[in-house]
Amino acid sequence: MLLLTSILVLAVTVLSIPLVERVLGRNTGWFAAAVLAALTALIAAQAPQVLGSGEALTYSVPWMPQIGVEFHLRMDALGWMFTLLVTGVGALIMAYSTRYFPPGRRLGFYLLMTLFAFAMTGLVLADDVVLLYVFWELTTITSFYLIGLSGPGASRPAIRTFLITALGGLALLGAVVLLVVRTGTTQLSTILADQSWTQDTSFTALVAFLVVGAVFTKSAQFPFHYWLPDAMAASTPVSAYLHAAAMVKAGIYLAMRFTPAFGEVLVWNTALIAFGLITAVVGAVFALQQHDLKRLAAYSTVSQLGFLIAVIGIGTPEALVAAAAHTVAHALFKSALFMVVGLVDHEAGTRDLRDLGGLARRMPVTAGIATLASLSMAGIPPLLGFVSKEYLFAGLLGAPGGPWAGVLAGAVAVGAAAFTFAYSFRFVHSAFFGEPRGKRRAEQEDVHEAPVAFWGPASLSALGGLVLGLAVPVLDPLVNGVSQDTTGTAAEAHLLLWHGFNPELAMSALAIGLGALLVWRTASGDSYAGRALLPVDGPSVFERIHSALISTGRRVGDLTRTDTVAFHLGTPVVVVLVLATAVLWLGIDIPAPAGQTSRPLDWLLVGLMGVAVLGAVLTRSRLAALALIGVAGFTTALWLFFLGAFDVALTQLLVEVLTVVVAVLVLRRLPRRFHPVTRKRSALTAVIAIAAGSVAGVAAFALTGRRELSSAASYFLDNAPEDTGGTNVVNTILVDYRAFDTLGELVVLGVAGLIIIAVLRSTDLLPVHQARKPSVPVTNPVFEAVPNTVLMRTVAKYLLPILVVWSLYLLVRGHNEPGGGFIGGLVGGSAFALTYLAASSDAAARIRLAYPTIIGSGVLVALGTGLLGFLEGSFLLPLHAEIPLPGGEYFHFTTALIFDVGVYLVVVGVLLAALNELGLESGDGTDRAAPPPSPPGTSGGGNADETAPSSEGSGATAAGVDTTTTGGAR
Repeated sequence: MLLLTSILVLAVTVLSIPLVERVLGRNTGWFAAAVLAALTALIAAQAPQVLGSGEALTYSVPWMPQIGVEFHLRMDALGWMFTLLVTGVGALIMAYSTRYFPPGRRLGFYLLMTLFAFAMTGLVLADDVVLLYVFWELTTITSFYLIGLSGPGASRPAIRTFLITALGGLALLGAVVLLVVRTGTTQLSTILADQSWTQDTSFTALVAFLVVGAVFTKSAQFPFHYWLPDAMAASTPVSAYLHAAAMVKAGIYLAMRFTPAFGEVLVWNTALIAFGLITAVVGAVFALQQHDLKRLAAYSTVSQLGFLIAVIGIGTPEALVAAAAHTVAHALFKSALFMVVGLVDHEAGTRDLRDLGGLARRMPVTAGIATLASLSMAGIPPLLGFVSKEYLFAGLLGAPGGPWAGVLAGAVAVGAAAFTFAYSFRFVHSAFFGEPRGKRRAEQEDVHEAPVAFWGPASLSALGGLVLGLAVPVLDPLVNGVSQDTTGTAAEAHLLLWHGFNPELAMSALAIGLGALLVWRTASGDSYAGRALLPVDGPSVFERIHSALISTGRRVGDLTRTDTVAFHLGTPVVVVLVLATAVLWLGIDIPAPAGQTSRPLDWLLVGLMGVAVLGAVLTRSRLAALALIGVAGFTTALWLFFLGAFDVALTQLLVEVLTVVVAVLVLRRLPRRFHPVTRKRSALTAVIAIAAGSVAGVAAFALTGRRELSSAASYFLDNAPEDTGGTNVVNTILVDYRAFDTLGELVVLGVAGLIIIAVLRSTDLLPVHQARKPSVPVTNPVFEAVPNTVLMRTVAKYLLPILVVWSLYLLVRGHNEPGGGFIGGLVGGSAFALTYLAASSDAAARIRLAYPTIIGSGVLVALGTGLLGFLEGSFLLPLHAEIPLPGGEYFHFTTALIFDVGVYLVVVGVLLAALNELGLESGDGTDRAAPPPSPPGTSGGGNADETAPSSEGSGATAAGVDTTTTGGAR
């Protein structure tokens, strides 16, 4: 239960952060740090079992059992190491953040940081490839928001980072799908142990290529390396956590986790070793060029990640020991260096090395922290970075491909390590030692050491590298356990500061010597910094590619993009006609009907529908067209009733009623009549319409009544009562069998309601037509609004309670009889529509309910119901209970009813949004005062012409109808 407890504790922490932040403000970081520190201690306490006996901790509960996906969690030595880094370093960063930011709330920073910790913990503990992918993408999304949170200037870097890492996520998704299809399971440990799929070399190479894509994008490997320095637009705590110790390590973790399957695959070894070493060199060279301390640290991270990827590509037990040791060392010294960057920026007011120098006299503790961390990064004894660097060298010497391959890999690594020494020296020397320089020389007299609460977390991280370097044998169980988990062979390594004279010691000494020479030749890097080595940089290349893709997509879209409704609809119709003609030309075999395909009543309804459609086509009045289309809709509903589809028929009927109400509100924003069209265009559209109708008729004839029930239909009819406890098959499909589809549609409907609000309040789109000459009377005088709504108000008085009760009745009975959340919501919406129609003005008509809140509440209720399903093992799985009633009867209760309540709320909320927003005359969501009543028999406004009728105080709509039709929607 430890694994589930860790996940749940982090989830609860994420949910509680907004409430805690209201009280603590920026000190919320202490709360988050305490939680992460407690988890760190809890996880560290599992070392005897995980590292000592080698027994992995596991937890499993059904998640989506229908497709074989379970909530598998597993903590072996590899998972233990990365979980400890996520929580341990996370605790330090959270504590650091409390003094990095000024007092006050942090606008989502702590929420997103804890959410990221939750995502990373889930990622490294996931033992199911679907679950791993979900957490992988959650880290991508969270990092996007954390980068973008830093201000307008971070917008494009956040987008670039998101698109690159999301591209790797798509590659990982492809690998997941291929592995699940080939192995028949989603459990990661089972997949990695399955030898069947690895025997197909082509398939293995393809999956390895996809995983490499995911690894490279997430861990900033060449040619995707530039996103990491680009992401330095984020605040320093974000950089210290995501881009030094956590997010970029997700790629490292994935590479190490899949090493058992790909360790001997050529494409895997070649790609990781070659691109890892290229990244190590490129990152180191670019790091030495930087004037900005933060970008220097960012490029150094790129270089160190390159070392890790390259040594993982070697795939030997010794190489994985080196990867494990350097992962720990890098997390410690790099998080400390990023925190030092924040300390310098906060106290000195700049990160530019050209304006720094001599800070050691003013900030001695910060200088000491920076020195310790930089020495570890440069690989100087007795720091942990020295030990891990020597093991990196030893691992790279074992590169596959013959003795020359190891020598070449080692030589490149020594060159990159020399640059590492040079930029580490520049980081410390240029900022903290020497004389103050640059424009801010005088200002540095006021610089002072930061409070202990500010530099304390960084000191713990830097001292961790020193302590572990001096006591490095304590890491033996960890690195050997990681080696066992990733290669299947225990390395039996013994980490020591001194292994005697060996090749890796000579390589380390050579790297330090070359680094010192590089420092001397480049004047500590100053003469080399700022030079443009290449004519382009990563972000500019990305923007060019991105712009080219967008431009190409726009040109392709222009082939069919149009604002003309006729062309927009005509193109797909013509395509369907061409395809249908081709099918008919080739000939189709239409089987004999399985039963009666039509009745005399059907032809009567067809005739009525035809008359309505023909009238709608011929009339020039928008209102008449709306009425005739309504007749066609009501005829369809009547037809469905006769066919026995009561749920669908009732839905159709209610939709038609509400469509008329909403459409009339839209008509007052449009001219009365359709604009005239030429006979040629009318003839062309008539031909297309008749042809489309003919094809639809032939298709209906060919498909109606000519087959028996499908196997799916038979299954639902036979099993729905037993599986769901409901007898209304339509409803059980919607809220039981396919509740996830319904949830998606529910969210789309809710978003549509919010879009209605946003669009109509933010623009003057389709304003209500106003009279140009108020003195001119309306062509067709009508009664005033107040007396004109007497009948509607009288009806509404008695009908409203009936509609409300009926809507709730339909909601409750939907599982067994025609009804449900959607139909109940439509009836409830009809009650509000009646209230609107019975009002005398816009101001009086407005239903003052928080309909955005109603929409959001409906979605949350549906999601909450889905989470309840986890009690039975699966999201959205309905729970059932028999509630005893008087008389010995039982009421069958199911959480599907609660899910239907969410549907009900969203439908009602969207209808309220449409009525209120479309019913307002202004476009900003405000009411206009109702006009004073006019004398009986006269109009309060005028009509300048036929296309701009009065609606202000006239009791007539823009469509030329009186308030006996529209009520308050004048």
